[in-house]
Amino acid sequence: MDVVVGRIAKAHGIRGELAVDVRTDSPQQRFAIGAVVTTKLRDGSTRELTIAAAREHSGRLLVRFEQVLTRDVAETLRGALLLADTDTLPPTGDPEEFYDHELAGLSAELADGTVVGKVVEVVHSPAGELLELDHDGRSVLVPFVRAIVPVVDVAGGRVVLDPPEGLLDAD
Repeated sequence: MDVVVGRIAKAHGIRGELAVDVRTDSPQQRFAIGAVVTTKLRDGSTRELTIAAAREHSGRLLVRFEQVLTRDVAETLRGALLLADTDTLPPTGDPEEFYDHELAGLSAELADGTVVGKVVEVVHSPAGELLELDHDGRSVLVPFVRAIVPVVDVAGGRVVLDPPEGLLDAD
C-alpha cells in the first residue's frame, strides 16, 4: 500500500527543481538523496523518480529529481502526489501517533458501540487534522481531537467518537 509523503506545488527555477509540500514526519528519510518515490500525476498515471537533492525553502522542500532536468519537465509534474510504500515506514514509537493509512477503513462508533460510519481518510487542514467519515452515504468531517475522538483502536479496527450535538446530523 502507498502513502502520500508530499505534493508537488510548483516548479522552482530553471533547472527542474520542484517545490514540495511535505506530508510526512520523516522528510529526511523520504527525501534523502537516492530515495525513490512514486509520483502519481493528475491524470492518474504514475512514474518513479529518484531524489537527487532536497533542501528547505520557505516552509517547503525544494527537490531535484534525477529524471527532471528542465523547468518544462518540472511543470508537467505540478500537482502530482509523491507516494511511498507503507512497508518502508518506521514505527511511530508513540501510541498516540498514527499514520493516515492506519486510520482509513476503521469503523467509526459511538461509545455505546453504535456504528456511525467508516473512516475514509485523514484530511490535513491549516486548522488541524480531520477524519473524513462515510456516514450513511455522505461525507462528514470530524475534528481529530481527543475530546471528539477519545479512542483510536487500530488493532480493533475502530475509532470511538464523542461528537458534539449536531456534528453527524444531516444538513
